[in-house]
Amino acid sequence: MKVLVIGSGAREHALCRSLSLDPAVTALHCAPGNAGIADVAELHQVDALDGNAVAALAAGLGAGLVVVGPEAPLVAGVADAVREAGIPCFGPSKEAALLEGSKAFAKDVMAGAGVPTARSYVCTTPAEVDEALDAFGAPYVVKDDGLAAGKGVVVTTDVEQAREHALACGRVVIEEFLDGPEVSLFAVTDGVTVVPLRPAQDFKRALDGDEGPNTGGMGAYSPLPWADPKLVDEVMETVLQPTVDELRRRGTPFSGLLYAGLAITSRGVRVIEFNARFGDPETQVVLARLKTPLAGLLLAAASGNLADLPPLRWSDDAAVTVVIASHNYPGTPRTGDPIEGLAEVAAQDAPDAYVLHAGTRHDGDAVVSAGGRVLSVTATGADLAQARERAYAAVSRIRLDGSQHRTDIAAKAARSEA
Repeated sequence: MKVLVIGSGAREHALCRSLSLDPAVTALHCAPGNAGIADVAELHQVDALDGNAVAALAAGLGAGLVVVGPEAPLVAGVADAVREAGIPCFGPSKEAALLEGSKAFAKDVMAGAGVPTARSYVCTTPAEVDEALDAFGAPYVVKDDGLAAGKGVVVTTDVEQAREHALACGRVVIEEFLDGPEVSLFAVTDGVTVVPLRPAQDFKRALDGDEGPNTGGMGAYSPLPWADPKLVDEVMETVLQPTVDELRRRGTPFSGLLYAGLAITSRGVRVIEFNARFGDPETQVVLARLKTPLAGLLLAAASGNLADLPPLRWSDDAAVTVVIASHNYPGTPRTGDPIEGLAEVAAQDAPDAYVLHAGTRHDGDAVVSAGGRVLSVTATGADLAQARERAYAAVSRIRLDGSQHRTDIAAKAARSEA
């Protein structure tokens, strides 16, 4: 099977890495890709938001499966165009992708499905914003209704900061603050059958101790030794299956990857948000533990045959990923800096530790930074402590001027595991 992956980040590199190890994949392509993905897939230039261009590329390559990685192409309807060309596509339709594209739509779906989530208001005027902020009080949670590349949420005790963010966004969802640790749980679905993956936890804040500004994610780990063993079953019953059933009932069946961002609160599990694609950086650690070949799983979802698939197989190993970000991320990151040490990691640590590229490109023979989050250094081990040790040993070999990374990824979890 020939597979085409759309996207250019570390999530897509993780997908391509797993697909490249699948014996069923005879040719692997990625558009537009990055410097790291080029090692495992043939790269192509395409406007990822142009559904007709993506469909034409897939047809020209003879692709038997297209995997759309980022959210923006899904919300733009790229998966619809690929399917209309007669090519199986892993990713929801434009209408179903509104589950991520509009926080207000997601809240409406959750209400219809009876899914537990935070109380909220949809606000479009300054008066509505002030009323909602006053109703909930601090900490204030303000979410841009539309896509914001993981940076549309402000959680603050400063009412003026919350109000400023709300007015800058236009249409926002303001909701009650949810206490407790956060968990990411992915599920693959064909619109009827839902197959959960293993849970992970990511780290949104830029600095150690969950300090600093919100980011797209600075690291992740799996499994979660502190979580209730029945968590996945509970979320399947109360969140994932009801949501998929509700979307099908509305005539907008969701086929692809349903991502539930959860808070384990004092009142039980609550949904923080839904995404319509694999999360970044959680994908890096979840796929590191998946033993079932990836291509067959994604094709079964794209073809409506998920119920026929045998149970997924998982490694007992733990996985940790640490994001190396550019100078000044998440502000205006500096790019174009040479990245050194990649060959050292590949030579000394593989396959227990490896580097997944996010914002990179080739500049002649050199690999240079080309975005805010530059690399996801990922490692596996018998437990989280060993996976952390291997990941940070690999991080220490990477040299990128002005770069930053958190030093506490999975540290508390490793202690609770011990």
